[in-house]
Amino acid sequence: VQLQASGGGAVQTGGSLRLSCAATTDTFRAYTMAWFRQAPGMEREFVAAIRASGGTTHYADSAKGRFIIFRDGAKKTVYLQMNRLKPEDTSVYYCAAGNVITSTLRDSSKYHTWGQGTQVTVSS
Repeated sequence: VQLQASGGGAVQTGGSLRLSCAATTDTFRAYTMAWFRQAPGMEREFVAAIRASGGTTHYADSAKGRFIIFRDGAKKTVYLQMNRLKPEDTSVYYCAAGNVITSTLRDSSKYHTWGQGTQVTVSS
């Protein structure tokens, strides 16, 4: 499977963006899908994930209550709806796919396929 991320852009504080991650094959249905982000000079950090089975979602504390991850099987796409954006959300956002268990889904090394990244810039 290959992943194509899109939807980034520049917004002001309080604005919204929806990121998309399109998969090339139906096998994406079998994977946990996640979003990570990485700011310059920083480590890649977990943002949100959605399990293949049951669609259970998990969020970083920084994303809870503001971001929503969801997937559309028919479109082979996972989305990250980001609301009430803050300047500290500025980063390159990456989508990822993997066969991961719940205890490790926040670990970027457990994901085997990555999208190319999309820039999100939030100005104050």
